[in-house]
This record gives sequence, structure tokens and C-alpha cells, in this order.
Amino acid sequence: MSKIPIMKTERLLLRPITHGDLEAMYDYSSSENVARYVTWQAHTSLEDTKAFMALIFNGYQQGNLMLWGIEYAGTIIGTIDFVTINDTHKYAEIGYVLSEDFWNKGFTTEATKKLIDFGFNELDLVRIQARCFEENIGSQKVMEKLGMQFEGLLRKSMLVKGQYQNVKMYAITDDDYRNL
Repeated sequence: MSKIPIMKTERLLLRPITHGDLEAMYDYSSSENVARYVTWQAHTSLEDTKAFMALIFNGYQQGNLMLWGIEYAGTIIGTIDFVTINDTHKYAEIGYVLSEDFWNKGFTTEATKKLIDFGFNELDLVRIQARCFEENIGSQKVMEKLGMQFEGLLRKSMLVKGQYQNVKMYAITDDDYRNL
């Protein structure tokens, strides 16, 4: 998809990232607490965030990145994306990150629900999955609230920041989604 659609929820606007999001993105990307549950290191300078944004803009330009900024009250508080989309088998994987200032307020659940709706209704997917580190209880709760089912523990399946991580896999199928 070459153009990222803008989507609204009750409290959020899901939209493409812009250059104006630099400071807000750096704000949460520089948090060690936020970086604890993702594959990248906490940003230590605005240059780190600029480099990440350059990857996003390149992905937009190439038409191979479906990443949205999660905007609340006019400010980006995180991102959500289809990390991968497999057109042959009609499945996708969702990834998200949110400023810790907004944890435990339902924002990730709200944004992820919208992306799941979009995946099944607009992209005609048959499966949407998400993974999280074994100790990331918050992410597990998000997936469970959305009707995603735990499918298993992938032991030592990712080398992240020099350590092998156990990863939990969750998924929802189109049938599950329609029966919710």
C-alpha cells in the first residue's frame, strides 16, 4: 500500500508520521522503560530519532511500510504498524509502542482494535498475529482484551540487545473476529 489511510477512534487519530513529530517521538523513544519491551535501544539523541524517522519516510516512499503515528490531543504518543504482511497467505503481524505516560489507559487497545478492524475489513486478511516478550504483561493483556488467543511460547526465538528472548505469540483469525 503506497498511501497510509488516516483512521479515527473515539480518542485517537492514527496517521502517517511527519517531520513535526520529531520531539514527541524522541520523548517516548528515549525512555528506558519503553525500550525495555522493544527490539531497539532507547534513543540517546534527537539524531537517533531522526534516523528512525528517515527509515519510516523511506518505507512510505517505497510503499512497503504501513506504520501509523498514534495521536492523542494533537501529539504523537506512540506508533502502531503492520510489521509484516503476507499477501500469499493473507496474514499480518501487528507491532506497537506507546509512551509510558499513556500506559494502562486503554490507548494501545483502542489503536490495535482499529488496526485489526482495518486488516480484516479493508485488507481482507484471514489472520492477524502479534508477539511480545514473555515478561511484557501489559502487551499480553492488550492482545487478550482484543480476542487474540495465546498460541504458544517461542523459546529463545529472538536475539535482542545481546540476549535471547522468549516470545509469546497471539493471534486472531477472521472467524474469531466475526464471532466477537
